[in-house]
Amino acid sequence: MWMLLVLVYGLLKGTREIVKKKSLERSSVMEVLFFYTLFAFLFVCPDMKNAMGMKPSWYFFVALKSFVIFLAWMCSFKAIKKMPLSVYGILDLSRVLFATLLGTVVLREKMSTQQIIGLILVASGLLLLKMRIRTGKNVGEREETERTKRADAKELSENIPPLMLLFALASCLLNALSGLMDKLLMKDLNSSQLQFWYMLFLVSFYLIYILVTKEKIDLKKSLKNYWIWILAFLFVIADRALFVANGMADSRVTVMTLIKQSGCIVTILGGRFIYKEKNIGFKLFCAGVIITGIVVAVL
Repeated sequence: MWMLLVLVYGLLKGTREIVKKKSLERSSVMEVLFFYTLFAFLFVCPDMKNAMGMKPSWYFFVALKSFVIFLAWMCSFKAIKKMPLSVYGILDLSRVLFATLLGTVVLREKMSTQQIIGLILVASGLLLLKMRIRTGKNVGEREETERTKRADAKELSENIPPLMLLFALASCLLNALSGLMDKLLMKDLNSSQLQFWYMLFLVSFYLIYILVTKEKIDLKKSLKNYWIWILAFLFVIADRALFVANGMADSRVTVMTLIKQSGCIVTILGGRFIYKEKNIGFKLFCAGVIITGIVVAVL
């Protein structure tokens, strides 16, 4: 059951990437981040009665998890803004490795030979996909001139500030750390408690950031952006599935990390059928490698 719940999380996560792209066409990054988090919190408010009764010390740990995610998302957006997305995508692959490392070191989870093979296949499929983008053969792109290739090479080698590389890696590590914290917190909390307080603290951190930095927010425009509402709904459902899975005693962070990668398949198909992207064959091949890795790991 926990594998099925994590699969639901992965597929919804992939769907969220498509919806996120749609929402960013109408609103700024900070508007999307703040309002979809706020809307998601409003969606879980009716379940507030089931979120009460935590020990005082657990509020600190849930707030810490929220702060970890707040930092992770801020780092990732700063990195994406300053570096080619293809390079960020390659670095983002390290999230799988960080999560696996944390699961084996902190939780003492042992990986079987099948799970190791599955991890290698998942990593290989994602790396092949990112390498395809890195070489300039991504969706809908025509044959490049030598001048363009040299410019891209210069961009990749010279124009990425070292601090941005650190932000990208920090985001991957922080997201992996959040997944580990979910597993630890769900030993003592129920899914309603973790989701309600996690969302409340996250909204608070975004609000504090906006007030301190005096970020401009268009309230009317954001409320009319229905993609943000859809994004918030998907976020709530996906996180609830993941929290319930983490609460099951036999669930394992290492295997969950592999299953989560199923979301990339949805993203690829969404690009093909929604955005009419081309050159999809190679990406589907990469998706096939990833699916094979997931099947091998969970058998």
